[in-house]
Amino acid sequence: MSKYLIIGLISILVFRCNSPKTESSNTTTADKVISDDSLLNLVQYQTFQYFWEGAEPVSGLAPERIHMDGDYPDNDKNVVTSGGSGFGVMAILVGIDRGFITREEGVERFEKILNFLETADRFHGAYPHWWYGDTGKVKPFGANDNGGDLVETAFLMQGLITVREYFKDGDEREQAVASRIDAIWKGVEWDWYTKGGEEVLYWHWSPDKEWVMNFAVTGYNECMIMYVLAAASPTHTIDPAVYHKGWAKSGEIVNDSLHSQYGYHLDLKHNGSQQYGGPMFWAHYSYLGLDPSNLKDQYADYWQHNVNHTLINRQWCVENPNGYEGYGENCWGLTASYSKRFYAAHRPKDEDFGVITPTAALSSFPYTPENSMDFLRFMYQPDNDSLIGKYGPYDAFSYEHDWYKPWYLAIDQGPIPVMIENYRSGLLWDLFMGATEVQEGLDKLGFTYE
Repeated sequence: MSKYLIIGLISILVFRCNSPKTESSNTTTADKVISDDSLLNLVQYQTFQYFWEGAEPVSGLAPERIHMDGDYPDNDKNVVTSGGSGFGVMAILVGIDRGFITREEGVERFEKILNFLETADRFHGAYPHWWYGDTGKVKPFGANDNGGDLVETAFLMQGLITVREYFKDGDEREQAVASRIDAIWKGVEWDWYTKGGEEVLYWHWSPDKEWVMNFAVTGYNECMIMYVLAAASPTHTIDPAVYHKGWAKSGEIVNDSLHSQYGYHLDLKHNGSQQYGGPMFWAHYSYLGLDPSNLKDQYADYWQHNVNHTLINRQWCVENPNGYEGYGENCWGLTASYSKRFYAAHRPKDEDFGVITPTAALSSFPYTPENSMDFLRFMYQPDNDSLIGKYGPYDAFSYEHDWYKPWYLAIDQGPIPVMIENYRSGLLWDLFMGATEVQEGLDKLGFTYE
């Protein structure tokens, strides 16, 4: 048994003995720090296991969902996800670095993953949102969405680049993994997804539906990493105008001072959510590898933007204008997840349905460490045992609706161990930002990052 697992399990016992309901007034600060550190080990271990033990056995990739009660929609138990697997390979690196698995075990798993990716369906280098894990054939995400998904591909490439950087100076076997990843990364035809040279990137393309989805990715959401990687590509790069005229809408992406909430200003207009910000995953997915700490361009200071986004989301839950049961200083966080209505992009004001999603607060550790720690302690207190399962906190819950499901989603579990590790050590940020072509892409688009 891993030493970190032992430490983590012991921490739960320590924490429960010292929980807010029973904690002695003479408990030292050092005791609390040790307990918090061990609790972080535990939640990272549990969420990592979604991508390790819970991986689809043939591909080694992340299942789209794991339902502990066996209640799967559309019989999709063997469906794997490209974007969630990008988060998953980063979680595996956390597992190696934290000692949950050996380096050799990690390499073996990455070899299996690469065997799958090298033969699975691709569309001008972009992978689909979903595959069948046992065959590598695309599973349509929708009636017209049966081809390349450039956004999910960007999430996957972000993860693979961190893996390449981790192993590139290793032994012969590790260098072979890095080399195979390099070939996959260079095979993505980012420029194809400008639809013949338009100054914007399109989300989807299909060999039989072609551009019928017609989804030009503009304005602020979770997709900034796609533009950074497209600019960084050494083989199929884009012109900077695609970023500035497409994504940034010729400067219209910039927010004005009238759209501040609770004293926190968002530099950028969030699509459909200018006042309170979008769901919290917008501050997570692009920043698992892309370090926002000192990241700026002519449009925003991305660190301050993400911190303010998080603080607005939390303060909405604290003030709780809808009066939902359970919301408060230690129970907060709205983002896309399972919901009372099966799935929803939870966010303040117009999509707040009384559902709390743990990844919102837990993946925000770099931005709000004290507030996120409060939430983590809250989740692991004895009264909340029903909210925690084999792979960490379940996807979402609602005290208001007395709604609890033992369900997990890859895209929600993956950011938890990764962003906690970025808070603790900066591991994934250092790896991704250390890639030469990432730096060149950021320079090309006019970012500063040091």
